[in-house]
Amino acid sequence: MAFNDVLQSLGGVGCFQILHTILLLIPVTMLSCHNLLQNFTAAIPEHHCKLPSTSNLNNISWTHIMKHFTSLDQDNKPWRCIQYQKARDLLVNSTRKPLDGRNMEYCREGWTYDRSIFSSTIVTEWNLVCKQHPWKQVARSIYMTGVLLGALVFGSLADKLGRMEILMWSYLQMGIAGCCAAFLPTYDGYCAFRFLCGVASSAISVNSISLILEWMPMHGRTLAGNFFGFSYSVGQIILAAIAYGIRDWRWLQFAVSAPFFLFFFYSWWLPESARWLILRGDPYKALRNLKKAARINGKWREGEKLSTEMLCAEMQKDILIIRASHSVFDLVRTPAIRRMSLCLVLVWFSSNFAYYGLNMDLQNFGLNVFLAQALFGAVEMTAKLMVMLAMTFVGRRVMQFVSLFLAGIMVLSYSFTPKEMQLLCTLLALTGKAFLASAITCMYLYTGELYPTEIRQTGMGFSTMNARLGSAVASVLHLTGDFSVTILPMLFGITPIIAGFLSCFLVETKDFALPDTINEIENRYRDISLDAEESENEQWIHKVNLKEIS
Repeated sequence: MAFNDVLQSLGGVGCFQILHTILLLIPVTMLSCHNLLQNFTAAIPEHHCKLPSTSNLNNISWTHIMKHFTSLDQDNKPWRCIQYQKARDLLVNSTRKPLDGRNMEYCREGWTYDRSIFSSTIVTEWNLVCKQHPWKQVARSIYMTGVLLGALVFGSLADKLGRMEILMWSYLQMGIAGCCAAFLPTYDGYCAFRFLCGVASSAISVNSISLILEWMPMHGRTLAGNFFGFSYSVGQIILAAIAYGIRDWRWLQFAVSAPFFLFFFYSWWLPESARWLILRGDPYKALRNLKKAARINGKWREGEKLSTEMLCAEMQKDILIIRASHSVFDLVRTPAIRRMSLCLVLVWFSSNFAYYGLNMDLQNFGLNVFLAQALFGAVEMTAKLMVMLAMTFVGRRVMQFVSLFLAGIMVLSYSFTPKEMQLLCTLLALTGKAFLASAITCMYLYTGELYPTEIRQTGMGFSTMNARLGSAVASVLHLTGDFSVTILPMLFGITPIIAGFLSCFLVETKDFALPDTINEIENRYRDISLDAEESENEQWIHKVNLKEIS
């Protein structure tokens, strides 16, 4: 009896699978809040140089003061980073017109911020404006670097120690590190604990999707995998609602971090992957977990019929050929896995590079930041629903290509559209981002189905690491200022198109059982190659026969 048949006999997609999936997806919604949190905690409000502190300015209008203090731009707003030299003396001694040719200097006494939208952000907290502006992006890059490292480290550890062990630890780490980042008084401390949040974030995402897939029968994987993507989009809408109600960055950081303590406590009742336990030589614990699932699904008798001998019989061959330990080198050791890993690395990097590059600064789209975040989440959910339906009937590979290709076209169109046409620019960016989100959702499901159980977490972790490398590179390139505005949108459009064509080299996984060993993958690719070779030979023989007849 194959493992998929075991799950089917115990109720298929029953109450256990539904409850298990929901409990794993709730933390993912809050995870997306962390990934996009700096759209609010690092928002840049309107600001200008702080006025000199003097009581003699009380009877002078604000407009007149600012004309003597600094120049006004075309929107009649004061310049953000510079002021007139000796402006203080002029303000105190007279109300005469500003002197022409007066030298300018950098803000001497700090900045005054518009707090009508955000009462506090890390920008206003540590004055990350003007010359200090790059430090805002540095904080984001540090978080993404943590996500990258977490994918590499925790992906391999999960294949050795178990999915739930790593997941429980990650919930606890996210809760502690997020709350510490909320109330530490220094920028360095904030960045350090945000880095730890990033490490935990990666472990939560890759282990959640693997646990969902490994407990789900074949016919339920498409729906479950896409709900993983939906939960991320729901998290964006939740983040917009929370940020709208909490305008102080410290309490907002705390609000999206504290729930992870609750997730940590209830995760003690979530079972380890039975498939992984069998392959790791612990069929007794696997049997216990399967019987628990059977009871929740109302399949008591079917659960009692199971035995360790029955579970091991079908997978005995797989158990014997699995090595005691695995590393990232297993992803390039054999031809089929090597080819698959190379394609996935480039696809994950390119799609996340473009997605987070567009998503990193909602203030650039000319919309209210809360509305933009909620709108992006809602549009993404609609696009993911369409892709989910298409994947059910068409397959993973086709939809992976289509979503990446269309995303690239939309973003390229956005990059060449004049910025004066703001509505069209926003529409193109919104559509491109929705297709990219759909592509990423498809990749989580597709990658989990492509890699075998023995190295699934290693493969997922390595793929996610390259995804976060893409997002980190996008964040670093945003530091280039004007270059970002002109060149980066073009890069964000070209890379998904390239990734789409690379995805065509992957095999289709629709209606196939999850592979358990590397040998299964090698045999599957070998069979495909033999079929292709036989087809070519038949075509060649057919052409020869036609020539002889003619």
